[in-house]
Amino acid sequence: EIYKCYDAEMEKNNALDFDDLLSITLDLLQNNEEVRNKYQEKFDYIMVDEYQDTNRVQYLLTKILSEKHHNICVVGDADQSIYGWRGADINNILDFEEDYPEAKVVYLEQNYRNTKITVEAANDVIENNDERKPKLLWTENSVGKKITYYKAVDERDEARFVAERIKQL
Repeated sequence: EIYKCYDAEMEKNNALDFDDLLSITLDLLQNNEEVRNKYQEKFDYIMVDEYQDTNRVQYLLTKILSEKHHNICVVGDADQSIYGWRGADINNILDFEEDYPEAKVVYLEQNYRNTKITVEAANDVIENNDERKPKLLWTENSVGKKITYYKAVDERDEARFVAERIKQL
């Protein structure tokens, strides 16, 4: 009901939201050869950051735009995909090499920010992800301090714990 009102208001104001811009652009590129050719010719190189969080429409846009030159670079980490609730499709990054068999994959496994103990804990957590490509994070940094583990009852308990810890520090 709310979406219908939103959609009607957008149409009344001749307005588009971000998703509209994507879907209308995709429709134009798919159905207008002249426009598609113009933009495939215009963009020799395409780079997409946070590719693990792209949705189907974004995937199709990059695929269409890169069809002519195949000069596409994507950066992302399947283990950091956080927007599934917003339509992100982890398979976009997991299947990238199938779409672009000539692609060169570079794994950035060295961590420069965190301590060894933190990186090892991250490896232990992410190795349990069902949909991922294997990698092993590592660091040359110091071992670091022991990690504090707290099992919260719910999100309010977690928030309280974090706030109290910040106050202590």
